[in-house]
Amino acid sequence: MRRVVVTGIGALTPIGIGQNAFLAGLQAGMSGACPISYFDASLFRTRFACQLKDFNVDNYLDKKEARKIDPFSQYALIVAEEAMKDSGVQLDQVDLARFGVIWGSGIGGFNTLEHDISEAALATGPPRYSPFLIPKLISDIAPGHISIKYGLMGINYGTVSACASSAHAISNAFDYIRLNKADLMITGGSEAAITRAGVGGFSSMKALSERNDDFMTASRPYDKDRDGFVLGEGAGSLVLEEYESAKKRGAKIYAEMVGSGATADAFHITAPHPEGLGASTAMRLALKESGLTTSQIDYINTHGTSTPLGDIAEAKAIVNVFGEDAYRINISSTKSMTGHLLGAAGVIEVITGIMAIQHDFIPPTINHFTDDPDLDPKLNFTFNEAQNRKVNAFLSNTFGFGGHNSSVIFKRC
Repeated sequence: MRRVVVTGIGALTPIGIGQNAFLAGLQAGMSGACPISYFDASLFRTRFACQLKDFNVDNYLDKKEARKIDPFSQYALIVAEEAMKDSGVQLDQVDLARFGVIWGSGIGGFNTLEHDISEAALATGPPRYSPFLIPKLISDIAPGHISIKYGLMGINYGTVSACASSAHAISNAFDYIRLNKADLMITGGSEAAITRAGVGGFSSMKALSERNDDFMTASRPYDKDRDGFVLGEGAGSLVLEEYESAKKRGAKIYAEMVGSGATADAFHITAPHPEGLGASTAMRLALKESGLTTSQIDYINTHGTSTPLGDIAEAKAIVNVFGEDAYRINISSTKSMTGHLLGAAGVIEVITGIMAIQHDFIPPTINHFTDDPDLDPKLNFTFNEAQNRKVNAFLSNTFGFGGHNSSVIFKRC
């Protein structure tokens, strides 16, 4: 098995655009929540989300070309470009047939689905559909756009597993390099689901927080009074590379990926297994593949969505897997800051862990006010303020509707 390292990072988040701004947001414990401005949400039960701030796609992409692609693909192209520039890879010096793209999105072209189709359906006379409708809509189009832009002719596809989508994409990209089927991969995920249907659909499921009068603190993972997640948007990208190649060209190596685990709850379409059995198995598989022991993990970035059932199930799973080591590990849910980026959540939280390694700090779980008596009081959830700590290895959990579970492990290289 070949070693796999991270040599490029791109981030587009509600608390910072670009990896440096995102890092600053994490260190400051910033909330990305704001009133929804994309449509009139005044009649919705939830009227806020974690939108991108000070973002104009025209600053990144050609205006004419941007109109032909859905925002989730726009976001993908933007973060892929940042990661590629960051990596310093020279395309004329690598085998493009061994440079691939695996990209995750839980929903794909939701804006296109909502606007283009509804407008055509309401039109009088023969319905007129855009010739770009299908290419804008399909979830696998983002990796296609990335490969076309850079001429990458290696493995290319999309992963769709709800909120676990980008974590699964990273795991698959990791395997292609380890198994000598590729040398470099662009991987990650993007999501743009803050639409009328997105907010309305999640709201009707009672999945979203309705704390409209205090939206800045609405995302409250592990707090007794949490009432649902806050919908977010954005994207994250990694350039994964075979270690010897990265070392030979003198690339900056952020971290080494060493393990992944994927399971199903086989329990319910939206609710997690109450004892976190699938999550426990995913973490154990990742640990086994990594060769690390529970005592060597310093930080766990949890799925931690701020839902009543999910937070408790994951906390139980961590204690089940890590035993006494669970109490010396720092745990945090950065969804308290970014909101829930759905299919892009996994990669954004992996980037968070990599930044913890690079800068020796633990991002906080903000918005904690009241302890939940159903959670183990000995667990350190890193409430409200970042903590200084040397991080040599971290585990990141990402779970999705349908019972999909993904755990990944990275370590200092």
